[in-house]
Amino acid sequence: MSPTSSTDELTAMITAARAAGIILREYFETPLGEEQKMDRSFVTRADKESEAAIIATLARAFPDYGVLGEESGEHIGSGDDRFVIDPLDGTANFMNAIPIFAVSIAHMKGARVMNAVVSNPITDTIFSASRGRGAFVNDAPMRVSDDTKKNVVVTFGKSSKREDGERVNTLFVATQKDGFRVRYLGSAALELAYLARGGTDGYFNVGTHLWDYAAGTLLVEEAGGSITDFSGKPWGAEERYFVASNGKIHDTLVKNLSIV
Repeated sequence: MSPTSSTDELTAMITAARAAGIILREYFETPLGEEQKMDRSFVTRADKESEAAIIATLARAFPDYGVLGEESGEHIGSGDDRFVIDPLDGTANFMNAIPIFAVSIAHMKGARVMNAVVSNPITDTIFSASRGRGAFVNDAPMRVSDDTKKNVVVTFGKSSKREDGERVNTLFVATQKDGFRVRYLGSAALELAYLARGGTDGYFNVGTHLWDYAAGTLLVEEAGGSITDFSGKPWGAEERYFVASNGKIHDTLVKNLSIV
C-alpha cells in the first residue's frame, strides 16, 4: 500500500471511488436516462448514483465534513474540511461509449487540497496523493515527465461557455506552432492525472469547475509539476483559469496565454 494510504481521508476516498467505479462500469455502454442542466451539460442516472455512493461512503467515515458535489450541490460541515466530488468527469464521453472518464474526489481544508483521488473505472486505475507525501498511480510512485520538445503532448479542459471554447481553439493553434502535439480528451480530472503520471506534459484549464480539477491539481503538484494562473503568477484552488505542466515547458505555455 502506498504511503499516501496512511491518511484516513485518503483511505475512505479510495473506497468511495471504487464503489462509484462499479456503478459506472455497470452503466457504461447501456441506454441512459439523461437531463440537460442550466449550463447545457448533461447528467445521467450514472452520475447521480455514483455521487450518492461516494457521499454515503465518506459520510460514514467523516460525518462532520462538508461536501461539494457536482450533482447534489454544497452541504456545509461543522468545520473547514470538505470533500469536493465529481462522480463522473467526462459525462459526454461516457454517454457516447468513449472510455475516457473518471471519478474525482478531493479533500480540502479551507482553500487547500490535502488529499486527492482520481479513478479511471475502465482501466481500474487509482491515482492518489496527499499533500507533502507524493503522488501514486495504484501503488507506484509517479512523476511528471522531463520532455521539453520532441514528444510533448498538451491537453485542454474547458467550460461550456462559448468564449472559453474560442480561447481553447486559439491555444490549440498557438501550441502546435511551438511544435507540441495537442489533444482534447474531455475529462479534466484524467488529463491532470495523466500529466502527473508523465503521459502528457502540459494542460490548460479554461473555466472548468472546482470539482473537475481539484483532485487532479494536487496530483500534479505532488508529482513535481507546476501550476500557475494565466499570467504565470501563483495559483489558488478557486481560480478556474490556470496552466499546469511538467515545469520544463511551463514558460512556453504561459507565453501563449497573452493572446487569449
